[in-house]
Amino acid sequence: QVQLVESGGGLVQAEGSLRLSCTASRNIFGISVMGWYRQAPGSQRELVATLFDGGRTNYADSVKGRFTISRDSAKITVYLQMNSLQPEDTGVYYCNMKVTFTSSEYWGQGTQVTVSS
Repeated sequence: QVQLVESGGGLVQAEGSLRLSCTASRNIFGISVMGWYRQAPGSQRELVATLFDGGRTNYADSVKGRFTISRDSAKITVYLQMNSLQPEDTGVYYCNMKVTFTSSEYWGQGTQVTVSS
């Protein structure tokens, strides 16, 4: 089965930057949506950024202007560039890829992002 492997998390100080990567073990035919979620301690998982097949992006209000979602041309890897990080951004970040016509989706294992004040 398809596996999504995440990397790039770590510990940074406020105003620092990180770039998260999520790579599929193989090409996913019919991929339509890629996204990043995060879950802070004691909180519900929330959608942070979305990249649609046509190139449209959407961001949570809390990260607009600071985070950028992108992908490689083969649609194997999705990235999340995070700039001007704040302590409120701390959490476990999960990537997600969806194939609409098969109603299937895939999740990464999660990568910890910790921002110190």
